[in-house]
Amino acid sequence: MTTTETEHAAIALTKELIRRQSITPEDDGCQPLMAERLSSIGFTCESLPAENVLNLWATHGSQGPTLVFAGHTDVVPPGPREHWDSDPFVPSERDGLLYGRGAADMKASLAAMIVATESFIAKHPNHNGRIAYLITADEEGPAIHGTRHVVDTLLARGETIDWCVVGEPSSTQSLGDVIKNGRRGSINATLTVKGRQGHVAYPHLANNPMHAAFTVLEDLRAIAWDNGNAFFDPTQLQFSNIQSGTGATNVIPGELVAIFNVRFSTETTAITIQETCEATLDARGLDYEIKWQLSGNPFLTEPGDLVDAVRDSIFNVTGTHTQLSTGGGTSDGRFIAETGSQIIELGPINASIHQRNEHVLIADIPRLAQIYEEVMERLLT
Repeated sequence: MTTTETEHAAIALTKELIRRQSITPEDDGCQPLMAERLSSIGFTCESLPAENVLNLWATHGSQGPTLVFAGHTDVVPPGPREHWDSDPFVPSERDGLLYGRGAADMKASLAAMIVATESFIAKHPNHNGRIAYLITADEEGPAIHGTRHVVDTLLARGETIDWCVVGEPSSTQSLGDVIKNGRRGSINATLTVKGRQGHVAYPHLANNPMHAAFTVLEDLRAIAWDNGNAFFDPTQLQFSNIQSGTGATNVIPGELVAIFNVRFSTETTAITIQETCEATLDARGLDYEIKWQLSGNPFLTEPGDLVDAVRDSIFNVTGTHTQLSTGGGTSDGRFIAETGSQIIELGPINASIHQRNEHVLIADIPRLAQIYEEVMERLLT
């Protein structure tokens, strides 16, 4: 793959994807465009829609270990377009940067994957193993009918995934300086502490839930879950919302609602978090209800075939010694991890994602394609 060809193909495809207004859960033709490119080089492409979400599963090769490129075509809403310096769905170049919603998260990655695969298959039509694509339009939304649905379908078929490269924007200062080799688990809780509403002048006729809650909320905050490990920071609980009261100054409220999230390492489980929190609440003798929502369990890919291939490819293209990280929010890797796959997240610099004037370094797009191609060279030849 020559530099000129790569730059033209990867950058042009990035622009074409940005032009498609795929605000979650819409795809706006992104996946059909990708499927057309993949079909033309011999991929078998299958649409796996669920509810109103479009998903793509595409494969090349029939046996051997499977390397999956995973990602999402949906983007977050751009907000008021007048707040952007240029139309968020018209790709614009300024000072070496390409601007547009989804430029970094993650249409540049998708374009780089496609172009890298086209080049690799042209050189190795009978490569070892399988190459697959798992693409959804439900990553930025509820994430119920996207990658989760595709993984469930694959597991029911007995499909296996050995290696997975997710195109999430992982880099911080320069391309490839950070890759994600895991993510913390995430569990949300809505706690309702019950009391009895009444007049503030007659507290003996009421039961103020705020007075009881303040102490137990501090108990929850102070729980020492674990010390983390070599790959994960210690587990921590954070409150995001606390609501109580009627707005009147003379009314004792009847309940207090607190919402919190626990980001947890592989040293702690979701079950342990639930049991510990409920035991803490019970110890205070509260009348309460608590509802739990598990967003995802932690996953970790330790150094091995995939990590080595990605690190070596990054160094060969950029000269960068990459760092492993499990920080940040959740990603669809949490669903793919259920297949037992090794997972790495590698994409462009993430400083502008979800912001107005989102952008990517133009020069990084062909370099990312080259990195992806070298990963295939290392794993499948």
